[in-house]
Amino acid sequence: RRLQDLRRFYNKVQALHQEAGASVVNPLLAYALIKRLQSDWLNVVNSMEASENIQELKKDYRQVEKDLPVFEDLEGAARALMRLQDVYALSVKGLVKGVFRRDGASGLADLYRPGQQFSLSADDCFHIGKVAYDMGDYYHSITWLEEAVSLFRVSYGSWNTEDEGSLEDALDHLAFSYFMAGNISYALSLSREFLHYDPSNKRVARNVLKYEKLLVENPSGAEAEVVLQRPNVTHLQTRDAYEELCQTLGSQPSQHRNPSLYCSYETNDNPYLIFQPAKREIVQLQPYVALYHGFISDDEAEKIKDLAAPWLQRSVVASGEKQQKAEYRISKSAWLKGTVDPVIVSLDRRIAAVTGLDIRPPYAEYLQVVNYGIGGQYEPHFDHATSRKSPLYRMKSGNRIATIMIYLSSVEAGGATAFIYANFSVPVIKNAALFWWNLHRNGDGDGDTLHAGCPVLAGDKWVANKWIHEHGQEFRRPCGTHPED
Repeated sequence: RRLQDLRRFYNKVQALHQEAGASVVNPLLAYALIKRLQSDWLNVVNSMEASENIQELKKDYRQVEKDLPVFEDLEGAARALMRLQDVYALSVKGLVKGVFRRDGASGLADLYRPGQQFSLSADDCFHIGKVAYDMGDYYHSITWLEEAVSLFRVSYGSWNTEDEGSLEDALDHLAFSYFMAGNISYALSLSREFLHYDPSNKRVARNVLKYEKLLVENPSGAEAEVVLQRPNVTHLQTRDAYEELCQTLGSQPSQHRNPSLYCSYETNDNPYLIFQPAKREIVQLQPYVALYHGFISDDEAEKIKDLAAPWLQRSVVASGEKQQKAEYRISKSAWLKGTVDPVIVSLDRRIAAVTGLDIRPPYAEYLQVVNYGIGGQYEPHFDHATSRKSPLYRMKSGNRIATIMIYLSSVEAGGATAFIYANFSVPVIKNAALFWWNLHRNGDGDGDTLHAGCPVLAGDKWVANKWIHEHGQEFRRPCGTHPED
């Protein structure tokens, strides 16, 4: 029996690997694969079923454990699914079945249609709900634990060795979530259902008495409809506008009817661009944003990713005079010096030709390569410093005057660059480069450049950022004739 159980679990994990292929595009599949390799394998190896005569299994597991996902990876994947649920207004019931559809939008097309549909198990849903529960986020714990309870009810009596939770666990966590959300009547109902399966549990029995007493003291509370408030963890003031732009997935058909926005071949009177002019598309005039199509080749993009991959670390943000990790920026990044490879040298020369700016050190920063994985995002922010205490001023070359961001990959869905106050977004276009001015000609920051990297809904997003500073550009982008320019 134990051998059959191990074979069943092995086939389950093997099937995930085959569906995933070289790149895990579907975020549900990515989450499930991380869970199988992290908590599920641990549960199998350390289960009572495996403890008697499968010491070799434990020994082999310890040898490969260092190469497997850790709990932080699994927790991050669960939080990523909740982030996608929120930003793209996805139906949790749909997600559980592998469908990426907006909540209450049955008539609209799915935001993403995977090649092969993948459904989540009751235990998969339970773990996501528990991650939210442990953070005190009952808005998300309720939606995911509701699905876990529904699925556990259907499969009650058939328990898998790798499962972390059970129907009783899901009912217990869901009851307390509803209690904390103020729905005492439903918390009581779920707790009573729990006792039907486990009548000897004294803690839950005490909870039932507590809920009954509370309802007697406040009968109107049983009828009150509780409206769950979604938490705003990062206190984002522009959240609604940001999410609406992300949900467009970068499509603005009305923009193409604006005659002042056009495409052109540009040489900038630069010999480097004479035989291969830059293919420029003016995306927006205020702030000025241009998209350069075919800015790099496939081979160059792959080379840059290969150079950066060994050095990737969790991205940080400026906080006062320090830099630290933040929930509003979920990605990994690495910095590449201009001398690391001829590809970077050639890219720097191309950036200088297209922008007309001096990007020699210290007038520009090293190339930053960023990888956004499952639900990877960067919430609304400015590239330029808004305080003189910012670490950006340590370069002694002024503020960031301009940004050029190169898309090194394509994505299946999501990941658009959204400009919040300017009310437009740009989709991920492989090998293209997005350019904008961060500062006005007078050196003041341009408030309209508040922008964000929308969460990656499906795929693996890679970008390379080049930030160019004020000093050295005095005659390349001179001041205007008016102080307010």
